[in-house]
Amino acid sequence: MSQPSIMIKHVPKEDRPRERLIQYGGTHLSNSELLAILLGSGTKDESVMALANRVLMHFEGINLLKNATIEELTAIKGIGDAKGVVILAALELGKRINQFKPDERYVIRSPEDGADYVMEEMRQLNQEHFVVLFLDTKNQVIHRQTIFIGSLNASIVHPREVFREAVKRSAASIICVHNHPSGDPTPSREDIHVTKRLAESGKLVGIELLDHIVIGDRKFVSLKEKGYL
Repeated sequence: MSQPSIMIKHVPKEDRPRERLIQYGGTHLSNSELLAILLGSGTKDESVMALANRVLMHFEGINLLKNATIEELTAIKGIGDAKGVVILAALELGKRINQFKPDERYVIRSPEDGADYVMEEMRQLNQEHFVVLFLDTKNQVIHRQTIFIGSLNASIVHPREVFREAVKRSAASIICVHNHPSGDPTPSREDIHVTKRLAESGKLVGIELLDHIVIGDRKFVSLKEKGYL
């Protein structure tokens, strides 16, 4: 027979998640403690900490939780619309904070700069996205655009689409970026072929392809550094 769940009101005050966050800061709290604060309360049969732990177990941790839907959350016993909406709002806010960039134009001086500009957003995508960064003469990003979503293929990622936008934006150069949802940024043969094709087309129109960066999970590969440009 399972032990009854300990209600949060019976937990010593200094051990409660809210009080611990106030005293020590969020970095000292576990994922379940942070989630318990968002949930606010448990049920009549289960403490908020037990409920938080069960939610995390359902999603096998925070990595899958970040893509949760309201339907998936409310299917868990003890999570209604109100609690589900609070979790989704917190997840969305976290994503926006990670993706926020100041208003001043971002300058790309190295492959690391280019990867940093898109890493947090692109490493979490479940499909391949082919993105182009359009730069001015000072290597400042003046525009970014997703050209294609899906497996990279030279017949689909056509130089015409890339350089038409570059001309429209009066770009001096471009950097192409795409992600590997597997998390492994090792370039494929198709990646290399697309890179060479875009580089040749850039020379014809006078807009240089500075780099093609493949994004993995907190890792990247620069095809320029690999000698393909």
